[in-house]
Amino acid sequence: MILITIALAAVGIGGLGLYAGLSARRRATRAVEECTEMMRRRLQVSAGATDDRAIRDVAIVHYDALREESGGLSFSLALLNSAGDGVVLTSINGRTETRTYAKIVQSGRSLQLLSPEEDQVVRAARLGQGPQIRLDDGRDIGVNSRSSTST
Repeated sequence: MILITIALAAVGIGGLGLYAGLSARRRATRAVEECTEMMRRRLQVSAGATDDRAIRDVAIVHYDALREESGGLSFSLALLNSAGDGVVLTSINGRTETRTYAKIVQSGRSLQLLSPEEDQVVRAARLGQGPQIRLDDGRDIGVNSRSSTST
């Protein structure tokens, strides 16, 4: 009986290990694909006669930051040049107040901690997925649309 229990525990642990390995492989594959796309876009700029300082990569995401169902009026906007330098602007809009933040981005990274939405909008801009993007959580986010969680 003890051997059966140990064997079942070993199978369960092995299954968890397999799941963790497959999840790590998926994340690594996604990271490699993103890096490859960023390098491809960077090489396109290097080969051309464009101004490296000009804003080239733009992305915006609207969301309901305060979960008030206020129509998804909060947003994060990334404005970056071909080197990934620029700014991410975030406006958190509630029913009674608004807060606006600007964070400097250098080489696709910020010296300040980015929110998940800010991080995603910077990545989307670097990958050329803008101007409007959707959050990974499945809510429909668009420049002139309301989130699907609101009525």
